[in-house]
Amino acid sequence: MENRIPVLMYHRVGEANSSWERKYCVHPSQFLSHMLMLKKAGWHAIELDDFFAWLKGLLVLESRSFLLTFDDGYSGVHQYAAPILSELGWPATVFLVSKLIGQRDNWCHGENPSGNTYPLMDWNSIRDLKKKGFTFQSHTRTHPDLSTLSDGELEAELSGARVDLSNSLDSEVEYLAYPYGRYDERVLKATVSAGYKAAFSVQPGFNRQFTDLFRIRRLDVFGTDSATSLKIKMALGTNDGSFGKLLRYGLDRILDRVRNP
Repeated sequence: MENRIPVLMYHRVGEANSSWERKYCVHPSQFLSHMLMLKKAGWHAIELDDFFAWLKGLLVLESRSFLLTFDDGYSGVHQYAAPILSELGWPATVFLVSKLIGQRDNWCHGENPSGNTYPLMDWNSIRDLKKKGFTFQSHTRTHPDLSTLSDGELEAELSGARVDLSNSLDSEVEYLAYPYGRYDERVLKATVSAGYKAAFSVQPGFNRQFTDLFRIRRLDVFGTDSATSLKIKMALGTNDGSFGKLLRYGLDRILDRVRNP
């Protein structure tokens, strides 16, 4: 029986054109190496509903279960990631920006030093993936930093995205990923008021049963992560996949045993 579940967070799958982009863009061949490593190591992706049933103590999950998520809804998820996941028979959840479906990640225009933006999936791609077992949830309407919005703007971003996506997907949208991972108590309360049942942060670590449903932890997968780096992240529940982190962890455990025989 599994007593802790990691949630992986990917963003764009495709070609990175700068060191800035490489942090949040994983090359398709790299994504394949990540997934094959996980399979070889005995990991397997689980359904979103099963993850929440487990969190609430309603379901027993096998060891080495993990939840796979993609933020933003980039077209590369459909083009590159989906065929790999279909071969493995693994599900995934994508958090969509409801007012930018079929457009571009315009929130990156002022953040990416090059000014480059990249295409997001259109409804044809989204519906195709839904037929293949993908789950789609909310990443707000326009991807703002929620903590900077007025109360009215918060409601429009949160409630509006639920309505947009539920109507277009013909299924209830119940979960949110905070854009940039930024939230405070006011945002959390607004998320609850908007009718969401849970929300995902970018705080690293494992999730355990009965954890706070509105502060779900995720491990960030970077474009610089090798399969070995990801393996270390999964083992330790950290965003630091370096050998140094692994060695420090091992040393700390040895010292703990010496101090507490």
